[in-house]
Amino acid sequence: MNPFSVANHWSLVKSRFLAALGMTIIFGIVVPKNVSAQQAIVLKGGKLLTVSHGTIENGVLVMENGKITAVGSAAAVKIPANARVLDVSGMTVYPGLIDSESYLGLTEISAEQMTNDLVEPSDEIMPHMHVYDAFHAESELIPVARLNGITNAIVAPQNKDTLPGQDSFVQLDGRPSDEMLLVRDIALPLNFTGEQRRNESWEKRKFPSTRMGLAAQLRQAFLDAQHYSQEWAEYEKKKSEKSDDKEKKGPPSPPKHDLKLEALLPYLQGKKTIVLAAEEPSDLEAAVNLAREFNLKFVLNHISHSQPVLDYVALLKVPVIVGPIYENPKPHERYDAVYSLPAQLYKRGVKIAFASYDAHNVRNLPYAAGYATVFGLPYDEALKAMTLNAAEIWGVGDRLGSLDAGKSANVVVASGDPLDVRTDVKKVFIEGREVPMTSRQTRLRDEYSGH
Repeated sequence: MNPFSVANHWSLVKSRFLAALGMTIIFGIVVPKNVSAQQAIVLKGGKLLTVSHGTIENGVLVMENGKITAVGSAAAVKIPANARVLDVSGMTVYPGLIDSESYLGLTEISAEQMTNDLVEPSDEIMPHMHVYDAFHAESELIPVARLNGITNAIVAPQNKDTLPGQDSFVQLDGRPSDEMLLVRDIALPLNFTGEQRRNESWEKRKFPSTRMGLAAQLRQAFLDAQHYSQEWAEYEKKKSEKSDDKEKKGPPSPPKHDLKLEALLPYLQGKKTIVLAAEEPSDLEAAVNLAREFNLKFVLNHISHSQPVLDYVALLKVPVIVGPIYENPKPHERYDAVYSLPAQLYKRGVKIAFASYDAHNVRNLPYAAGYATVFGLPYDEALKAMTLNAAEIWGVGDRLGSLDAGKSANVVVASGDPLDVRTDVKKVFIEGREVPMTSRQTRLRDEYSGH
């Protein structure tokens, strides 16, 4: 028999077998036939916090094929035939929350070094490192965060290096990790705080220990990357030119690839966002001046103790990542300096988003927002800072951050106000899939409580 006929025969047999199981083959991948035709899920009767267009009492939300397909009052929304209808009367429905900086998937047990991929201490300048290379999708900390309504997060390296590697934007459901990594290299942290000043003995000192040293090192890295870009541009130009010398000598030799410098190019070209972290006013102004020197597109981060220059921050017209706001004030600050920072930024017209800067306590993200409301941040803005604001800052506002038709069905159903510690999250949907409301802690609870 012709070998191609044999192959076709077995391919036909396999296809018929899979069809009998309700499965098919797409680009060589075996998938269930009903993946593209999920049963519609309807949440009926709850209070819908849409974020983008107010609150809908006794609302209806329809999810189909991973998307929100309808949102509105019970009188205005038609329920699809054969839909799975969930009565959520008395419940509050809102978009999945977004943590704008976390360490999820990079650490598991803080005291066990082998479970930590938070920072690379061998160099201060590591922009060619990628969070996605270390992201652990099976982390037990992810279900814990998800149980309190967090469905998406920025995962970043710890801030002990000036350029510690590129952040990823993840979704907290999926297997393998490829399904969770929505944007692999979404931003690059540039850290300009006391954390990056190495405290080594003089004989071994290799890294900067002053603000001047940090700035000089970063400036040289950016200049080297610009020069590297010019070398490649000249090479491409020579390669495309026609000349007698080229025929005699042969094609030009390309420059040597440098991953560190290549990683900086999208940021120097303004195609991607730098996350500029500074705490004190002096650090903040020095870091901003450096960013402006190289025309970097940036958002601000970690400005917890920069209250004296908030008017300056507002004039920059860039978003600010804030939190956690439980941090103690400095001796020279008011008792509420850190607590009131989100409200002070909002009053000056600054777009804010909340972050946990953690892995084990990502679940507490909504309570930081609730705490900020006590110190003057309007409730709607606090919720927006974990949903639509965050989505827009990270360039995914067309997909996430509000209850709108056409957006991903990342939806939370809870017993009450999402910012209230007394509220219990009852259901979480990610891309329309109802995810299990279990974690390592709930499994241990059930095992030892006899349930």
